[in-house]
Amino acid sequence: MEIRFHTRKWVKPEDLNPNGTLFGGRLLEWIDEEAALYSIIQLENPRVVTKFISEINFQSSAKQGDIVEIGLVPTNFGHTSITLHCQVRNKMTHETIITIEKIIMVGLGENGKPKAHGKTQVEYVRDRIAGTRKE
Repeated sequence: MEIRFHTRKWVKPEDLNPNGTLFGGRLLEWIDEEAALYSIIQLENPRVVTKFISEINFQSSAKQGDIVEIGLVPTNFGHTSITLHCQVRNKMTHETIITIEKIIMVGLGENGKPKAHGKTQVEYVRDRIAGTRKE
């Protein structure tokens, strides 16, 4: 499973906990936002919500000035959902900071209820634009 790292974040003073390292809540906020953006693009639906986040494994910390990158890879396409695996690492050292085995995002219809998306595999925006979408 090859993880693609889409987003980089620079750890700033306001992101730190009293220990002087990256606050876990801030990192989870970044991950949740990245998972939502990734899912919106993949499912072609602006109404996506977080349904489930599995165990979070903090493996190392980040400090002020570090650049962290968030990587996601889809592991399953459900009827209304997409399941993602997440890894966050230090951009410069490639040391893993956190892993999350499973994040489930659900696409909703205008009525706020889960909506089928019909997707079965990753689609790239460049292919949609060029009209070479795999059906």
